[in-house]
Amino acid sequence: MPRPSKYPEQFRRDAVELVRSSGRSLREVGQELGVNHETLRNWVNAAKTAVAGGRGRGEVPVSADEREELRRLRKQVAELQVEKEILRKAAAYFAKEMGR
Repeated sequence: MPRPSKYPEQFRRDAVELVRSSGRSLREVGQELGVNHETLRNWVNAAKTAVAGGRGRGEVPVSADEREELRRLRKQVAELQVEKEILRKAAAYFAKEMGR
C-alpha cells in the first residue's frame, strides 16, 4: 500500500493547474512551491492520465479520498444486500408458518 502523500489533494491539483497555465518549466514552478520538479512531473502526468482515461465517457478524475469512500460504500452496500436477502427469506418463512 503506498504511503499517504504529505501534500493535500487540493495543493496537488492547484500545482498542476499552475504548471499548465503559467507556461513556466516544472523546475521553476517546483522551486516556487517547494516541491521537487520530478514530484511535480508525476502529478502532471497522473492528471493527464486521469483526464485521458475519462475522456469520452463523461467521467471525472477521482481523488484518493473519494476512492476510499467508494470502496467503503461498496462494501456497505454488499453487506446490506446480504442482510436484505436474509430478511426476505425470514419473512417468507414466517409467512408460510403463519399460514399453516
